[in-house]
Amino acid sequence: MNPSETQPDVDLMIHARWIIPATDDHAILENYSIAVRNGVITGLCPTGESQQRFRAGREIHLDQHALIPGLINTHGHAGMTLLRGIADDLPLHTWLNEHIWPLEGKWISEEFVYHGTQLAIAEMIRGGTSCFADMYFFPEISAKAASDAGMRVQLAAPVIDLPTPWAADADECIRKTTELHDAWRNSELVSTAFGPHAPYTVSDESLRKVLTFAEELDLPIHMHVHETAFEVEDAVNQHGQRPLRRLYDLGMLGPRMLCVHATQINDDDLALLQETATHIIHCPESNLKLASGFCPVHRLQQGGINVALGTDGAASNNDLDMFSEMRTAALLAKACADDASALPAYQALQMATINGARAMGLDKLIGSLEIGKRADIAAVDMDSLNAMPVYNPVSHLVYSTQASQVSHVWVNGKLLLNDGELTTINRRQVQEQTLAWQHQLQATHNSGGTA
Repeated sequence: MNPSETQPDVDLMIHARWIIPATDDHAILENYSIAVRNGVITGLCPTGESQQRFRAGREIHLDQHALIPGLINTHGHAGMTLLRGIADDLPLHTWLNEHIWPLEGKWISEEFVYHGTQLAIAEMIRGGTSCFADMYFFPEISAKAASDAGMRVQLAAPVIDLPTPWAADADECIRKTTELHDAWRNSELVSTAFGPHAPYTVSDESLRKVLTFAEELDLPIHMHVHETAFEVEDAVNQHGQRPLRRLYDLGMLGPRMLCVHATQINDDDLALLQETATHIIHCPESNLKLASGFCPVHRLQQGGINVALGTDGAASNNDLDMFSEMRTAALLAKACADDASALPAYQALQMATINGARAMGLDKLIGSLEIGKRADIAAVDMDSLNAMPVYNPVSHLVYSTQASQVSHVWVNGKLLLNDGELTTINRRQVQEQTLAWQHQLQATHNSGGTA
């Protein structure tokens, strides 16, 4: 039988040693191939059958590689990558109030956001990330940076009652978010969300408006919630209730809500999260660095709550490496639960892939390698000293792999990283831009201009 009679021609066929689809059956497919047509996965089959089933315009043989879904960084502030390392080893509120916010107040501009986001995207692509959620000023500029690079992004446009470089108040933030949604609603790569900053910076009135528009436009809501013990204690002292209870009473909790950090979760909080099917976004390395606390991942997962993974911004992490984040999340979950079986490797990989897609409402498109989904794929070279011998490739992906082992990344079937080289971003130009910003920011910070 002619192969063209059994299957239409495909644009791309990738042959790999392993395919790890990140599906709930925890499959590991050895010596498998994946077929892509028009940016969509159209076939998964043993490599020995691929020639009979498909005719490909291009074939790539990755005989020592694992193919995984492109990693999904479910929370970050990409523009802040230009502030990486400028104010380290400080508690959260000191870091924000005395260093980061003053610097942002002086330097934030459309150019700053574009260059910072471009730097972040370049780093993320080289580390196997194909999609990120972003909460930062001038999200329309972040959208352009992602679109220019061919990167998938969900923009959680910031909403805050206080004046910012982007908007005068929450009402203007909300209006600009609806305009952003209208501008990008037909994009294959860019989606939008509301990003109320935190319970302590957004009033009940503003939150009600956010909820009304989010429901009307069917958009997710990203929010920093229960990030520190101080936040919770201060809310109880001022309002007589914990922030999660306040959000519950306002009707904010639910399947469209992404609570970022969630380091302070008691039994009552857990019950509210379970009742409402609210998502949790875990940022372990940022939480550790800022001494914010520990998200009880094992308890949350035992309670049936979807937990996804994010790096937070590079200014508080200090990298955007999702492999490192997976490893830290898995190790921390075991220590916090006092249980070495907590958060096994495959579940950690799912936190960085399909769980993030579910939280962002994108799981019908991305997050796992399945027929009919978009071809957002990362290839990881397992033929390196730190990854040998390979008894279980998923275990190595979580506990041994370095971001530098990522060799190829596709988004919508388009190659963004080819043998470790960026194809849509000029690396040297990004480095030169970053150095120019470094000199300006460093001069301001060193002169005490942030006080």
